[in-house]
Amino acid sequence: MAIFTFCTLSSCSEKNESPSYTADFDWAIDSENPNQVNFTNKSEGEYLYFEWDYGNGEESGTQTDKTYQGTSFYPNKGQYSATIKVWGPTNTNEDTKTYTETITISEDDEDYISPEPEEGLIWSDEFNGTSVDLANWEFETGAGGWGNQELQNYTDGDNAHISNGRLIITAKKVDDNKTAGSYTSSRMVTKGLQEFTYGRMEIRAKLPEGTGMWPAIWMLGANISEVSWPACGEIDIMEYVGYQPNIVHSTVHTPSGYAGNGNGNKITLDTAEEEFHTYGVIWTEESLTFYVDTQDNVVHTYAPAVKNSNNWPFNKPHFFILNVAVGGSWGGVNGVDNSIFPQTMEVDYVRVYEL
Repeated sequence: MAIFTFCTLSSCSEKNESPSYTADFDWAIDSENPNQVNFTNKSEGEYLYFEWDYGNGEESGTQTDKTYQGTSFYPNKGQYSATIKVWGPTNTNEDTKTYTETITISEDDEDYISPEPEEGLIWSDEFNGTSVDLANWEFETGAGGWGNQELQNYTDGDNAHISNGRLIITAKKVDDNKTAGSYTSSRMVTKGLQEFTYGRMEIRAKLPEGTGMWPAIWMLGANISEVSWPACGEIDIMEYVGYQPNIVHSTVHTPSGYAGNGNGNKITLDTAEEEFHTYGVIWTEESLTFYVDTQDNVVHTYAPAVKNSNNWPFNKPHFFILNVAVGGSWGGVNGVDNSIFPQTMEVDYVRVYEL
């Protein structure tokens, strides 16, 4: 039998109120299924729509019907943080309110069978533990600008944590100076731990917002210490600059074209900051094909007809990098808005499939 958990000031956020609207909801364990929870929207006032994050990897999607009742299944016992997000009359990310409650499920569903891994899956990090798995990831640290005049200091894990089956990388403001070290963040790499040559790589993530943010999901050649950059090759699966909201980029960097002359393209993605999307690349001996959400939604294809070390350093192992930069030569073109912090990039999983 599931346990009803009631909110206290120490376990739940306060109900978020303002003169125009409130964010609020009720929940109850289903009377016939102790692993199913039913949700009722109790938000009031002048708001446009709302969305539940059920805390188990599922979301309701945005709902304009204010009487909508959500339902979610929790097969495993444990505590889950369910959150409702409400958008106010101006329909901006600044005009939103959230309210969170903790749900406790007291028993596993004995009849539940975990889904089989997708065919061809050879490695993944689902972020289902309680902390970052150091068998997969190393934190690179420092505030030296990282070759791009970036302003953040990358810490040794202080800006990354696991919550509800997701990796949360948080960029924080230290001071108002907008100089190197004025912000902290995380840069996580699989170098020397998980490296791959060819395959289909997919990362499901939700991006931060605001002028000055520069998150990236990318790969570098594992031989970078021997041949340096760009000879090692760089595969930018997803790059985003906050001053250009809802535009995601995919780019390749090689000795034949790098930095501002990299070979890439971009696509408009209206909910890049509000919703999770899948960012992928299909990497074969002949080409790199980047896509968003589905393999037929292609952002860019890189396939030089005649391959050599200058244009195709992609026949050797590469490792993953997940980072959230602040400012810099691209992310900081329009400066940094200090009012936006903290900002997060949430990652649901990183997966590699054989072809």
